Amino acid sequence: MITTLNKIREFQPFSDGWRKLLKTLNKSKPDDELLSILQVLDSNGLDDALWCLRAVNGYDKEIRLFAVWCARQVEHLMTDQRNKDALNVAERFANGEATMIELAAARDAAWDAAGAAQEKEFRRILTKLGVA
Repeated sequence: MITTLNKIREFQPFSDGWRKLLKTLNKSKPDDELLSILQVLDSNGLDDALWCLRAVNGYDKEIRLFAVWCARQVEHLMTDQRNKDALNVAERFANGEATMIELAAARDAAWDAAGAAQEKEFRRILTKLGVA
């Protein structure tokens, strides 16, 4: 998978990682020279390489399926079925078997689940502190 510094720059990368990548490539400004995601991985590590996938064209299905695979590695930690359902819809969407509307609904449900979990944890902490 390839991209360019100009494409990466369009997504407003974090300044530390951006400077590190430019320094590694011996560049002072972005250009349109082809850049492999593996080069970003070697220079900046996994987090930045994954972040830079948004600047890659033509691999939407593969990138989506990889994201689902990553989430499935921690699926056993998911306690709310809405999160697991969102993974299933995301996988179906990547394979052309779900609509954008279904994907958006699953995303919204997963966000609601995250909000409910956050509120539950906040209440637990307040109770522990004796202020609830």
